[in-house]
Amino acid sequence: MGSLSDIGLAAGINILSALGFLLAFAILRLQPINDRVYFPKWYLKGIRNSPRHSGNVVSKFVNLDFRTYIRFLNWMPTALKMPEPELIDHAGLDSAVYIRIYLLGLKIFVPLTVLGFCVLVPVNWTSKTLENAQEVTFSEIDKLSISNIGQDTQRFWAHVVMAYVFAFWTYFVLYKEYKLIASMRLHFLASEKRRPDQFTVLVRNVPPDPDESVSEHVEHFFSVNHQDHYLTHQVVYNANKLASIVEKKKGLQNWLVYYENKHTRNPARRPTMKTGFWGLWGKTLDAIDYHTAEIEKLSKEEDAERERVISNPKSIMPAAFVSFKSRWGAAVCAQTQQSSNPTLWLTEWAPEPRDVYWSNLAIPYVELTIRRSLMAVALFFLTFFFIIPIAFVQSLANLEGIEKVVPFLRPVIEVQVVKSLIQGFLPGIALKVFLILLPTILMTMSKIEGFTALSALERRSASKYYLFLFVNVFLGSLITGTAFEQLNSFLHESANKIPEIVGRSIPMKATFFISYIMVDGWAGIAAEIIRLKPLVIFHLKNTFLVKTEQDREQAMDPGCLEFASSEPRIQLYFLLGLVYAVVTPILLPFIIVFFSFSFLVFRHQIINVYNQQYESGASFWPDVHGRLIVAMIVSQLLLMGLMSTQRAPQSTLLLGLPVITICFHSFCKGRFEPAFVKLPLQDAMVKDTLERATEPNLNLRDYLKYAYIHPVFHSDDIEHPLAIEEEERNPLVATKRNRSTPGDSKYASETSSDINF
Repeated sequence: MGSLSDIGLAAGINILSALGFLLAFAILRLQPINDRVYFPKWYLKGIRNSPRHSGNVVSKFVNLDFRTYIRFLNWMPTALKMPEPELIDHAGLDSAVYIRIYLLGLKIFVPLTVLGFCVLVPVNWTSKTLENAQEVTFSEIDKLSISNIGQDTQRFWAHVVMAYVFAFWTYFVLYKEYKLIASMRLHFLASEKRRPDQFTVLVRNVPPDPDESVSEHVEHFFSVNHQDHYLTHQVVYNANKLASIVEKKKGLQNWLVYYENKHTRNPARRPTMKTGFWGLWGKTLDAIDYHTAEIEKLSKEEDAERERVISNPKSIMPAAFVSFKSRWGAAVCAQTQQSSNPTLWLTEWAPEPRDVYWSNLAIPYVELTIRRSLMAVALFFLTFFFIIPIAFVQSLANLEGIEKVVPFLRPVIEVQVVKSLIQGFLPGIALKVFLILLPTILMTMSKIEGFTALSALERRSASKYYLFLFVNVFLGSLITGTAFEQLNSFLHESANKIPEIVGRSIPMKATFFISYIMVDGWAGIAAEIIRLKPLVIFHLKNTFLVKTEQDREQAMDPGCLEFASSEPRIQLYFLLGLVYAVVTPILLPFIIVFFSFSFLVFRHQIINVYNQQYESGASFWPDVHGRLIVAMIVSQLLLMGLMSTQRAPQSTLLLGLPVITICFHSFCKGRFEPAFVKLPLQDAMVKDTLERATEPNLNLRDYLKYAYIHPVFHSDDIEHPLAIEEEERNPLVATKRNRSTPGDSKYASETSSDINF
């Protein structure tokens, strides 16, 4: 059980850590040698020039202008100056809306904190229930929580009223934000520049045909069923092996550059290497000759594999990117059923080209259900077995309770400074360490499931991560923490008193979550801005691989917002804030510090550093809203259960809150979610009309011709199937079938509904 002194020590450590990271960042960002690490976005836009191009030798590496060090905190107001419309133009709608999640947290929790401290804290503090209880372990912080309220007392009226006030305020903020984001998305889609994905649909599960290839079958089907709007298409190749060869070749080329640079610096000695594991053992060879020979060997292998992919019909997957003459035509195709058999000719909006995850396009559609079922089972076991490290972390957070059961440990942990350090700081840092590899594991599972867009992969991984945090970090910490904390009571009290002990103990876990918030939300966010890993990698590349300015540009790693891990982490803070707003309001100021600091840091990173891989037009917002609704329902159910264990008759009045929350979610879902999953035909027609008026000579076929070619083919001239003009004008499309009508083929382009399911 953490006391005020434990929390104070942990706060001091985390504040000093955060200040240390901020001071290091303020100094590092001013050095010319680090300019490309801390401002890469401006270099990619061609706006910023390197300060190393002028000045003497020393000033190219170290900033000698001491006046800049006096203004080392000027990045903070600068990060807040850029208006939101300019931020959207600069970084995209995804990044701007992501920042608004932190702003949403401030809008919700600042008023809740004021009300909680003005109403609930005095009500909790003036009760003496915990001081008179003999079987419960507690600290000073717990006196500020609902645990300090006695059973069957009128004081619970304050908590019931505040629960409704907090809920309706949150409804109001969420509604306004959802309405604003939906409007921003529609305006963004209406005003954004022309992109290939606006005209293109991804078609999956193309049925086989004995007389036509996949390309011919796709052309035939869409020329018949979308004859006035179909333009062209690109079939999907299984080029995964070719892509791995190309990637391996690039790695060898980097090593060749490294050894050539090394030889240039010391011409008298040829660099050597060992061919064994990690170069630790094996035969010693000339490094330059070895890598040159390996690259030549891979080049031949690459040419052979490329020829095989292009010429082998088995390398063509039953999928294609189909492009249309207008956005309206693409919208109709993407948002309607193409065949009377709903399992064939499945269409969806194509991701923008840089959002496509090409490896998964080679997965047969029939495998997807099996893959996703297997990953669901794997997620269950991963979540279940992670309870073990969670229990270990909670054992660190509840040493006082363990002392009563195993008193021989008391001399070891009795020293106050050691106890404060272990209970106030160690549990939070231990939990963060256990969670480090989790996002990578969950992203790998999402890739195995077969999603074809990076944005879909990130949203799916975010859902898994949130479920994991909810079950293990939140519920797991509550359950295991309560068991450890009240272990003596669990062992010696009768069974009918255990629910009562659990009810009073759940609010006491606020001390553990406060510790976690300070480690992850204060020091962790401060560590984000220093970019230690990209800083080290850039200087290693700059030292060993860079020859030219172009090489230096490629060595920059601006990175992007890791939505799959960062958004669920934000949702955990929303969950903690909503759960403890009524139960333990003392936690809310720590939440506010997190949202404020994160808003500042990530706004700076989005403006100066991150370069998003794709732009989805804030399509992730329904997920954000949905998880907030889940957090509200959980908080309301927990409060109801807690008050019922305290025998508060007012708890029955809380039954209406989950019902109201579900109704609110249904209303918002029906009112706003269609804007995130469908493109209004009216908007598509308006944009098409304006484009035809402003660009009457636009050759859309040439614009879309190579948009969805696999990246490994971008530099190669391969034959792309195009619809011929006669077929576009004639509804009786020519076909290579030996039969007289399209309907004679078992999987033909359906012109009738006589299909056997």
